[in-house]
This record gives sequence, C-alpha cells and structure tokens, in this order.
Amino acid sequence: MSLRINETAPDFTAETTHGPINFHEWIGDGWAVLFSHPKNFTPVCTTELGAMAGVEGDFRKRGVKIIGISVDPVDSHAKWKNDIKVATGFDVEYPLIGDRDLKVAKLYDMLPAGAGDTSEGRTPADNATVRSVYVIGPDKKIKLILTYPMTTGRNFNEILRAIDSIQLTAKHQVATPANWKQGEDVIITAAVSNEDAIQRFGSFDTVLPYLRKTKQPTA
Repeated sequence: MSLRINETAPDFTAETTHGPINFHEWIGDGWAVLFSHPKNFTPVCTTELGAMAGVEGDFRKRGVKIIGISVDPVDSHAKWKNDIKVATGFDVEYPLIGDRDLKVAKLYDMLPAGAGDTSEGRTPADNATVRSVYVIGPDKKIKLILTYPMTTGRNFNEILRAIDSIQLTAKHQVATPANWKQGEDVIITAAVSNEDAIQRFGSFDTVLPYLRKTKQPTA
C-alpha cells in the first residue's frame, strides 16, 4: 500500500518504551510526528533522536506529539538512549516504538511485504528505506511525508516550519510561499475572491493575476 498526503494514517498497536499503544488513540485530538529509523546504534540516527529531544518543547507548544520507531525491539531502545545522551546531551523522553516484526514499517510502505517478519539479522542497509517522517493531523490524515537517505541527517527545524505552515493554512484560506517562516507574508488561495479577501485580510498585493499576497493572519 502506497501512502499519500490526505490519506488516513494507518492505525496499529505496538510496544513502545512507554508501554503498549494504539496509535490513533495515542494521537488523540492533537497533531503527531512519526519518524522512523532503520536500526538502533547507527550514527546519523543517534544524532537525530537527540536533536529531536532537544526541540521536543517546540513541538509541544504547537500541540504536536512526537513518537519514534526503529526496526529493533524495545529493550534495545532503552540501551540506545544511553548512547544518545552521551552523543547529544539530551534525554529521549518521547516514546520509541519497537518494530521487531517489521509490521509498522510494512504498514507504512517503508519496507516491502516480502521483507520477512523479524528484525533479527537485518543490517541498516537492509532497512535503508525506513527513513520517513510523517506529520499527522487531528483528523488522523497524513499532512506531510519526508524521506531521507541514511547518510543525510534530518532538519527538525524544517519540520517545525512545515508544521507552522500546515496548521496556519488549515485554519485560514491561505498558502505559504517558498522559504516562508512564521510572521512573513502569505498567499491568498484561488478559492477566495478579491472582495472576500478584503473582508478577510483587510488588504493584499496582486503580484500576478493568480498570485496575491497578504499579511499572515493572526486570529
């Protein structure tokens, strides 16, 4: 099953470092980020888990829960946390899913159905495609998918920036331009007429017939 934006994030039950969860119940009425790793005790992933722990508060301010997943058992995650602390200085307090039977990796199309049913004996290269980030909304729909190669560490500030955009555009009929950051001008969507745009936003600039910019809504 290939996953796409605006499709429902597959639900599952799993063991985590915080105990068993049902994914949709765990998300609740808020937002969530699920980010995956091919194997424990790998160098890039070790830095990523620590970096995510360092900005967990920034996600929390946006009403976003964090959960990681690695194609290894939960007891291995507990040992990995010590290395992450040594390498980055941060304690991983968000839950980590153990996916030793590869169930979640297959469910999210990060591994093919024929990958087997155990993480035992698999190398990071065998699991190289388990490197995706999923941003999931309160409606349990996938809002963003990012997939990175094993050699490229993820930029969690970019994920925060994208969440700011997704949450803003879910509330207002606007879009955000390239490299947009919180507080900068936004684009009025085509669904809003010029008359309605004046009522909604007060004023706007017409750059092109199909490109209108206005101040970021704050209400």
